[in-house]
Amino acid sequence: MADQHRPAKPDITRTPARGKTGEWSTALTHIEPNVIEVRGYPLDELMGRLSFAESIYLLLRGEVPSASIGQLFGSVLVASLDHGVTPPSTLAALNVATSGAPLTDSVAAGVLGFGAQHGGDVARCLRFLSEGLALHREGASYEDAARQLVEPYTEQGATPPGIGHRIHTRDPRAVRLLQLAHELDLDAEHCHFLRIAERVTNELRPGDAERVSTNVDGAIAGVCGDLGFEPDVAAGLFIIARVPGLLAHVVEEQRRQPWMRVIDPGQHTYDGPSRRRLPDTRR
Repeated sequence: MADQHRPAKPDITRTPARGKTGEWSTALTHIEPNVIEVRGYPLDELMGRLSFAESIYLLLRGEVPSASIGQLFGSVLVASLDHGVTPPSTLAALNVATSGAPLTDSVAAGVLGFGAQHGGDVARCLRFLSEGLALHREGASYEDAARQLVEPYTEQGATPPGIGHRIHTRDPRAVRLLQLAHELDLDAEHCHFLRIAERVTNELRPGDAERVSTNVDGAIAGVCGDLGFEPDVAAGLFIIARVPGLLAHVVEEQRRQPWMRVIDPGQHTYDGPSRRRLPDTRR
């Protein structure tokens, strides 16, 4: 009986073999005097040849993306660039900035403002899609798999992750991202199941309920799933993409607003440029 209280022996078979004490390895970036190689490619040779988005893809996936994957992946980042002053992450950055904190601290506060309800839906939705695809591989039709997963949400008056938005009834970012994936022939089973889940969600909602559609988190989840990204990495891409927006808001706060102000997002007005169009020479 006494043996039941003894601590379990450590599982040394799970410990990777090591050389001398403290030695470890990385497969990301090689550094030596006058040499910087990212995934084997000299960084200076990437400059001017790969876009920032393509370089991020290389760093995360280990290979340079094809032209179509690079275009779609870049669009994932653009889709998350900014969403005004109302998101919790932006408000966190602004509230720290108005205290007189350094710009970098304010942006970092914004990054810490991401959570399960803001930014976390990308990972939640990708797990939701993967669960549905697993049910399909076990023999369920796409329709039945979607109903099995969606019903617990609609029964509680909710929507699955990635579907519905607090402001948009038709999220233009999601529409364009899924359109691009289709045009580039890069949408596969995750995007397919996402579309079915959206339709089933609306079928299961009460007849007088307003129609809901896929939001940008859902579109990013579908695209990232089809590109082979894991849920947590896909959520990390959302944060990477939003940092420029946080930086811009903090710079504007420091330049245009008084210190120590009470920030009410409902009281803001937009005074930037009116709607513009890119020239025809740009896609």
